Amino acid sequence: MKTTNVVLGAAFSLVIAGAAQATPFQGISIDSLGNTGNGETYRMYVDLEAGARLDAVFGNSVGGLSIDTNGMSFYQNALGGPTSTAINSAFFPLAPSLEWDSYVTIGALYADGTPFGNNALLDIGISWASFEGGGELATDNGSWFVTPVDAQGEEQGGRVLIGQFTVIGGTGDGYTDLLGQISIQGKDADGVTFQELGATWVPAPGAIALLGLAGVCGRRRRK
Repeated sequence: MKTTNVVLGAAFSLVIAGAAQATPFQGISIDSLGNTGNGETYRMYVDLEAGARLDAVFGNSVGGLSIDTNGMSFYQNALGGPTSTAINSAFFPLAPSLEWDSYVTIGALYADGTPFGNNALLDIGISWASFEGGGELATDNGSWFVTPVDAQGEEQGGRVLIGQFTVIGGTGDGYTDLLGQISIQGKDADGVTFQELGATWVPAPGAIALLGLAGVCGRRRRK
């Protein structure tokens, strides 16, 4: 198994080095599931044009990967693990809080591949110790990924799930509670490889407009 991972990692590195720069990347969005009993739970997505797919989330010397909380910590369930392949949904009735574990993925929610037929997620070069202890997930030489033939990398409704994060003591706003950046690789609708280095997340335009309106109203009240 170790040999397989090394070979996959070497092949992945070669693809990264030769990636094209045209991109269907539309941004990163965060959905809030509310307070699920162990903190505020968020799901993070890479937003893509129709027909595109995501094959890898990574960090390297050019675009490091970091996902952290804003001074808080991630909820980690003892029965879970750092990736979706460790989340056994059959255990949810016996251990309901497992459903809200913090973990990364591409497309699939759980080990059974939901909403796809299976979960073929792989990872290489990432130390999960800090993340599994509730702290930062970071690497400048690692990735979680699927192969280009795995259906779970395909966009669904214009986006691909890349992680679930439950923040202990969170505010309910994932754009405030989650800090960091990621690098990604995938293919556009024509099958051309794209790459985005050091991408980060900002509130949706509607949220920014509301924040701006609130600022204007505040200034008017102070006059």
